[in-house]
Amino acid sequence: MEPHNKQHNIKLTCTEIGGLWGIFNQESMNVQFLTYFLHHLQDEEIKPLAKEALHISEGRLEKVKQIFLEENFPIPEGFSDGDVNLAAPQLFHDVFTLSYLYMTNRLGMINFSYFASNNVRLDILDFFTECIHTTTEMFGKAVKLMLSKGIYDRPPKMEYPKEIEFVQKGSFLNGIVGKKRPLNAIELSEIFFNIERNYFSVIIMLGFAQVINDKKLKNHILRGKSISEKQIQFFNDLMMAEDLLGTVTVGMEVTASTVSPFSDKLIFALINMLNSVDISLISHAMSVTMRTDLTAQYSKIIAEVMNYAKDTFDILIEKEWLEQPPLVTDRKKLLE
Repeated sequence: MEPHNKQHNIKLTCTEIGGLWGIFNQESMNVQFLTYFLHHLQDEEIKPLAKEALHISEGRLEKVKQIFLEENFPIPEGFSDGDVNLAAPQLFHDVFTLSYLYMTNRLGMINFSYFASNNVRLDILDFFTECIHTTTEMFGKAVKLMLSKGIYDRPPKMEYPKEIEFVQKGSFLNGIVGKKRPLNAIELSEIFFNIERNYFSVIIMLGFAQVINDKKLKNHILRGKSISEKQIQFFNDLMMAEDLLGTVTVGMEVTASTVSPFSDKLIFALINMLNSVDISLISHAMSVTMRTDLTAQYSKIIAEVMNYAKDTFDILIEKEWLEQPPLVTDRKKLLE
């Protein structure tokens, strides 16, 4: 797509600043993880995809830097090669790199669409539109490779309805008391992807807990792993109760290494991001759910994840690992 010529008298708005700032930190994190994965990667099918993903992330970083320089806006610190120890042994088996590409691009499609919808300066909109395009392509390539390797767990199938139906009074919302109606397609989809997302979290939390030395940080990571496992257990049990097959793991993706390849700061930045994504997607699931038992469960899950996210945030502040997002001018302070 040909970029629009920037009108130099139009400054960035808060939504454009927030989106670009968030993308910079997200992609600088991505670059470090992908660089480490590629350093150890042996699978000749996954390697080209990981290289392409790294190239895309590096390109996005340079684009945001260029925009910020043109605007005389301070470039965020983000993450650097000092946050990764390439000499550390391989922490995750090769297949996890493919899981990482699948999950980060799936979540990226959601994030970039949100950022794009908040922008009105056309050159920035073009940038986010291109991000959506490349992320969607990468997601498709990751799914295709996972299918060819037999490691992609498809969402559950369901019978097509024979005719359209309209909701009958009271029956559709039942769940806590009375006879529960079957799950609808939207609810089942949200349950499946909740399980899938939490399996990813369990694997990465296990790897992080295995290599981090600080006891307090290790316990916090294990707590996050336990929260994800509880969600998986609940939703798998629910699917089984509905006479649907639960979703199962495809295998262990963590090696026996106990040497950390990542800085504690990088580890907790990713956990912080996963918390944010989890809260957003669980909230979305609750908003489209029409059965009261599921709504009640989602409310409990959100409360638990928000509490964990708050404690994660406190650790980031305590360790001085959290870079301050751009603030608006404090007018009250100027008037003192």
